[in-house]
Amino acid sequence: MSRRRNLAVGWTLALLTVAVFANLGLWQSRRAVEKQAMLDASARVLSERKAVPLAQAADPARRRDYDWASGRGRFDARGALLLDNQQRNGRAGVRVYRVFVPERGAGTPLLVDLGWLALDGQRRFPSIPRPEGAMELRGLLAPPPSTGIALGPALGEEGEGWLLTRVDTDAIGPGIGLSVPLAPRVLRLDPALKLGYERDLELLANTLPPEQHRGYALQWFALAAAVLATALILTFRKSRR
Repeated sequence: MSRRRNLAVGWTLALLTVAVFANLGLWQSRRAVEKQAMLDASARVLSERKAVPLAQAADPARRRDYDWASGRGRFDARGALLLDNQQRNGRAGVRVYRVFVPERGAGTPLLVDLGWLALDGQRRFPSIPRPEGAMELRGLLAPPPSTGIALGPALGEEGEGWLLTRVDTDAIGPGIGLSVPLAPRVLRLDPALKLGYERDLELLANTLPPEQHRGYALQWFALAAAVLATALILTFRKSRR
């Protein structure tokens, strides 16, 4: 009886472990598919570059989509928003955002990604001057960078602006005192414009690309298969004895 109980416990643990590893593999596979879809969708938009109005940024039906957009307006007088912990070419820095207000009737305020700035060893945050006057912007309308697990507040005051732990448009608007909601999509500024800082239109600069998710999925599935094979081998050995 004891031997049967040990066998049952062993198989229960083995199957639970297999289930956990298999589910981790499936999750990695799903992330690979999602990210590949993101890259494919943005590539189509960038290849065509048919501009839509900036007002499209506030369309709730397209909050997870990509569009090439352009429009006129002014940058809000409030300070810059700096997204912390942003890597570029192996260097640590911040990504700079500012609120852009389209011309009257041309859309709701939206965040504009002005590019990346390096931080020195003392993590001194740079001064970010506001671009003055009315101007025409263009770029890729995209969902904000993935937040992962949201821990703590999304933003806190830093000098004349704010330091962001994640780009949460629902929290940023009230946090900086806007009287209207921010558009759910942000404008990734065209690198060809002579405005802002180091930037490109790479969507996965600070996260894993699809091929790495596929590699991790394969590892988890291999571990699940190894646990199952080990359980079968041990069971047959005991049966022979």
